[in-house]
Amino acid sequence: MRNRFDEQLNVLNSELVEMGALCEYAISGCVKYLITNDDIIKDNVLEADSQIDQKERDIERLCMKLLMQQQPVASDLRVISAALKMISDMERIGDQASDIVEIAKHSKGGLICGKSHIEDMARETIKMVTESVDSFVKKNVALAESVIGHDAVVDKLFDIVKGELIKNVRKSEMDAETSIDLLMVAKYFERIGDHAENIADWVIYSVTGKREIY
Repeated sequence: MRNRFDEQLNVLNSELVEMGALCEYAISGCVKYLITNDDIIKDNVLEADSQIDQKERDIERLCMKLLMQQQPVASDLRVISAALKMISDMERIGDQASDIVEIAKHSKGGLICGKSHIEDMARETIKMVTESVDSFVKKNVALAESVIGHDAVVDKLFDIVKGELIKNVRKSEMDAETSIDLLMVAKYFERIGDHAENIADWVIYSVTGKREIY
């Protein structure tokens, strides 16, 4: 019975890794779309969001099956309950990547060109998502704590972007509508970082039984 349960937990880990990879793909895709306005990239991001939604449903069913059929002990129950919380955050990450391409869809040409702090935000949030899921699979509390600490990097980048946009509008170097669009995009990336932080927090709970609210 335990061997069967362990096999199903391995399946759960694999499904979470795949869902995390889809989140990474969606985030990187929405940044490419911000630069290129390529409709193929936009469609790929929206499709990834759909796949993320399906993964959430698949993992929910697997978790319910584990709960009903295996009668897990306390530590296993924490793992399953943490996984259910994590997929909710990952589903929101997919939604926010989709929201970003919807904002860019109505702009004329790419919203950002070349290197920018928004691209930096995207890169840092991808890192947070990747490492938060990795920490769950490896039961690595130190890595999860590192993800939580890294959210400050994303928050700082958001403040930099906000400050730059305000300065550009004041100097008439950017129209107000584009500035608002970019600020909304940056805010979505900041929220993605928050969701990755939540995932890492649930990882710590799954391993230690303790959870902090940040």
